[in-house]
Amino acid sequence: MIRVALVDDQALMRAGFRALLEAEDGIEVVGEAADGERGLALIRATVPDIALVDVQMPVMTGIEATRRIAADPDLAAVRVVILTNYGHDAYVFEALRAGAGGFLLKDTEPAELLQAIEVVARGEALLSPSVTRTLIGEFVARPPDRATAPGLGHLTRREREVTALAARGLSNEEIAAHMVISPLTAKTHISRAMTKLGARDRAQLVVFAYESGLVTARAT
Repeated sequence: MIRVALVDDQALMRAGFRALLEAEDGIEVVGEAADGERGLALIRATVPDIALVDVQMPVMTGIEATRRIAADPDLAAVRVVILTNYGHDAYVFEALRAGAGGFLLKDTEPAELLQAIEVVARGEALLSPSVTRTLIGEFVARPPDRATAPGLGHLTRREREVTALAARGLSNEEIAAHMVISPLTAKTHISRAMTKLGARDRAQLVVFAYESGLVTARAT
């Protein structure tokens, strides 16, 4: 059972998400909140597997709520999916840096939303193709962060390679095919890279790859 919390200041949006999710076997909505502060309280009280969080809300933004969730050891298992109305939202990169495990447009098709919840619940990063292009085009074309780059020294050659491939949007199966290794081995390399870099999840590993200069916009 995947437990989901809904945090959005639009009542109609919350009702729509709730109706969709509760009709699905294997998904339980544990509660909903209309602003970031109450959403954070809800998440601390229920510790869901997934928190669907609107990026812009009164009292506390979705990004700040995400940052506090990521910083709380008691909420280490909670995966945040940021919701937005716009594919070119300037908050994409900031949300991922704050610890979000994914980013979804609110007009996402129902089947895609359900699949997204399953993907993030497995600990994988979730970025739609349009959001990925935005992320690369608008944010990662900046100069590498020299404070982040030294972390690359902790990675083996294989770990650097799988990190770069993950940053380009490849799944474990696609990474395995590209490197001619098993999907399990690819997953192991990804997990070790995340551990060495202190990445909360795959999404943060992707952010690190771009910030450090391991992957650049031109390389994608």
